Amino acid sequence: MNFSKIFIERPVATISLTLALIIFGWFAYRSLPVSELPNVDFATITVTANLPGADPSTMASAVATPLEKQFSTIAGIDSMNSSSSLGQTTITLQFNLSRSIDAAAQDVQNAISQAQRSLPSEMTTPPYLRKVNPASTPIFFITLTGNNVPLTKLDEIAQTQIAQRLSMIDGVAQVTVFGSQQYAVRIHFNPQALSARGMDINDAISAVQTLNTHQPTGVLQATDHYYQLQTDGQLMNAAAYNQAIIAYKNGMPVRVQDVGTAVDSVANDKQATWVNQQRGIVLAVQKQPAANTIAVIDAIKAQLPELTHDLPADAALKTFYDRSIFINSALNEVKIALVLAIIFVALVILFFLGNVPATIITILALPVSLLGTFGVMYLCDYSVDNLSLMAMVLAVGFVVDDAIVVIENIVRHMEKGVAPLQSAILGSREIGFTVISMTLSLAAVFIPILFMGGIIGRLFNEFAVVVGVAILLSGVVSLTLTPMLCGRLLKSAHGKASLFPRFERFFNATRSLYAESLRWTLLHRPWVLGGMIATLIIAIFLFMVVGKGFIPSEDTGLVTGNTQVPIGVTFPDFLARQQAAAQVISQDPNVAAMLSNVGQGAGGTSTSNKGRFQILLKDRSERDLSADQVIQELRRKIQQIPGVEVFLSNPPAIQTGGAVTNSAYQYVLQSTDWNELQTAIPTMLQNMRSIPGIQDVNSDLEMTNPQISIHIQRAKAASLGVTPQQIETTLYNAFGETQISTIYTDTDEYDVIADVDPKFQTDVNALNAIYLHSSNGNLVPLNAVTKINYTAGPVSINHYGQLPAVILSFNLAPGISLSSVSSEIDGIAKQNLPSSVNGSFIGSAQTFQQSMHTLPLLLLVTILVIYLVLAILYEHFGHPITILTALPFAGVGALLMLIIFHKELDIFSFVGIIMLVGLVKKNGIMMVDFALEAKRKENLSSMEAIIQASTIRFRPIMMTTLSAILAALPMAIGFGAGGETRQAMGIAVVGGLIFSQFLTLYATPAFYLYMEEWSGKLKRSS
Repeated sequence: MNFSKIFIERPVATISLTLALIIFGWFAYRSLPVSELPNVDFATITVTANLPGADPSTMASAVATPLEKQFSTIAGIDSMNSSSSLGQTTITLQFNLSRSIDAAAQDVQNAISQAQRSLPSEMTTPPYLRKVNPASTPIFFITLTGNNVPLTKLDEIAQTQIAQRLSMIDGVAQVTVFGSQQYAVRIHFNPQALSARGMDINDAISAVQTLNTHQPTGVLQATDHYYQLQTDGQLMNAAAYNQAIIAYKNGMPVRVQDVGTAVDSVANDKQATWVNQQRGIVLAVQKQPAANTIAVIDAIKAQLPELTHDLPADAALKTFYDRSIFINSALNEVKIALVLAIIFVALVILFFLGNVPATIITILALPVSLLGTFGVMYLCDYSVDNLSLMAMVLAVGFVVDDAIVVIENIVRHMEKGVAPLQSAILGSREIGFTVISMTLSLAAVFIPILFMGGIIGRLFNEFAVVVGVAILLSGVVSLTLTPMLCGRLLKSAHGKASLFPRFERFFNATRSLYAESLRWTLLHRPWVLGGMIATLIIAIFLFMVVGKGFIPSEDTGLVTGNTQVPIGVTFPDFLARQQAAAQVISQDPNVAAMLSNVGQGAGGTSTSNKGRFQILLKDRSERDLSADQVIQELRRKIQQIPGVEVFLSNPPAIQTGGAVTNSAYQYVLQSTDWNELQTAIPTMLQNMRSIPGIQDVNSDLEMTNPQISIHIQRAKAASLGVTPQQIETTLYNAFGETQISTIYTDTDEYDVIADVDPKFQTDVNALNAIYLHSSNGNLVPLNAVTKINYTAGPVSINHYGQLPAVILSFNLAPGISLSSVSSEIDGIAKQNLPSSVNGSFIGSAQTFQQSMHTLPLLLLVTILVIYLVLAILYEHFGHPITILTALPFAGVGALLMLIIFHKELDIFSFVGIIMLVGLVKKNGIMMVDFALEAKRKENLSSMEAIIQASTIRFRPIMMTTLSAILAALPMAIGFGAGGETRQAMGIAVVGGLIFSQFLTLYATPAFYLYMEEWSGKLKRSS
């Protein structure tokens, strides 16, 4: 049966169906969302619990542990880690990809409710959760500054107006405010003034709490009206608190200002944010996983004029970073690569066929197949992103393969004098099975990717579908539209000269030379077989030695940095050191603008000795250095600043893992023995720093935090009428920055915070000024019932999987592969860690290690799938092996080119190698299929059949391979925004095709003869 004949004889129906597909694809393309990468939605939830003033040990044991016990009962958790620092515990739960983040959030909220009864009673605010996606970095940064506007006013505008308005935009997941300066009243009590009046700090706080009240007062029902009762029980500012009477002593009122000072301040006075060199507020916007990045940012920009209009006169609202600029630029570069690929392919076809109408007919397969693919993407809820467009670019190289094979066979009949319509029917019938074999076997390459789990499966699922659909559509087009147009538009080519006679003569001479060399090679085929075995060994060796990575870094124009100062550094000193580093960064000629923050870590979490930088680089055309090179330059300069460490990194396109560290890659040490864990850290750090190519090695274990150990003399305290609980409560009220009341307004609520006067916090001896009320009413000095010792403790205590853990993090120097470093770290851990301490990679490094196990397996499964498909199509177990003989050559070419151009074998280039499996076997299909047909119909010997097949198919083989090479060439060059991501894949494809093309022209025929001989022997023996 000739499937193509139906469409050749019904041109109107064929054209109508094609136009319908084109129109649907065009409208689908216009409706597709735009994003940088396919949606990878990690269901990740952070739970934050605050207990101001509590030390890390208390937070870990009394807060983190009860919560972790409840969370461990939730299904689907991949990892759970917690960090407990001064007054705060943050627990990060990352669920597997199959779990819905909304359902997971509900389970976490239920677990928090269950754990509530086990948490400290002083925790007046319950733990709260936040849904986050570590794979989704902020897409938009907005700065809010004002020369003469108080920071508290700016914060109110940011929190109550801008953040809320932006959060309501469709597609916005959350808006994080950095540098928050929320208004608060701070009351600093003087313990000496209190004790002089027979009071302690607990008495003063209790009195203040009764003075600020905001309760309902009811309704008065008169004879003619109802009257709503309203009181002014609230104290709204520091001046009101200073005048408030908290007691009467000796008949005289005691006001707050008599025993302390109330000041208008901020809720967190240990954090600050600068926009360049000006104090301000920063808002970071994250999008929802499936949202259209460009549409979300456009919606935000549409709101900015209205938000700016409502600002005070001296306030300024500006865009600091717009991710859509990079995304649009990267997508435009890919579109340019797509256009170039189409042009290159068209030129190849034109030169080889020497016929303009034939070239146009062949190229028509491209828009029809690609637009049809956009239609399928729309139905599958995919997006236009880097990977889907990369798939389109690569598809250009082999979408036309089927059309080339069909039209070349039709033209071959026309050159013999057969009429065009008859040539179309005859040629399409002859080549139909070959096209079906090529199409199905090439599409089958991507079947295993569809069943992959984890991040790689989620990333490349869309890529595989796009390429697979384009291939299948190209096969359909080549068997329907292409032969129909050939029969109607092509004129008889009998005796007609080519448009490029010199090229035609050169090609014919090359083909003749190939035929002669092939015959000689087949007579010496044992050498060919030996070369094939050697090539396979070389391919395995190159795979072992090539540098391996996870996701290539790309220059988005944004560099992030974490800063860290020694423990115990005062906040003013921290500010000075941060500003010194900011000054150095701002003077770099590659830097356009910068955000600087102290006291606030990633995601807006509070921290005492850490800060952050967001460094906006100038446009790539305005600087000579890439983002990675700028980082190295800044590292060299910042190292000269004493007393501050700055860890700079180029944010990856996808960040995996929930742990927040100073550097990009993490290695976690766990043990049930905390002492052995602490002992193992220094040796591990020292050995890791000695590994060449590792930078910024650091640990989240900081044990030099100065502490004062207060020992309660219980017998003496009992004799004086003082309880341990009373001692702890008094200390917490004095030094814990306790929230003692709340001021409610129409738009927000503000804290009233109490502590002792700052002058009593600069000297340890100030503890002697603290008094407690005994049970008999007397005041007892704190030093009468306690003893003080000086110790050191951790800044934070971390758990990973409920076990005490320490996370070591590191960055890589340029040109260093993660594979070489990770193997050395594993070796160091095996040699130096005690048996009670376990070490393993987490986050991106862990995902990398998993990918290095799954990707080779994926390659083997892909080869097996193609073998099975070919075995079914050819009803033969041997010839599929013949067709696949090109794979070792392609592997050697791809790996060799990666090594030559200093590129890593990352997940993108590995997928490129998997694509080569489908690309290079088409040469074998064309040769073997034609040889089997010639042997069957013309009764030729195996050698004559394969020589004739190779010679006749030499033109389409060269055309399809050159088309694929030139289509991938723009990607291999790696120009434009995002070119770093695409380059490794392009280099792998181009290298594999070039190396395998010429060798398989000899190796496949030789192996075909071996397979024919072995098959004949098996038949005779049976």
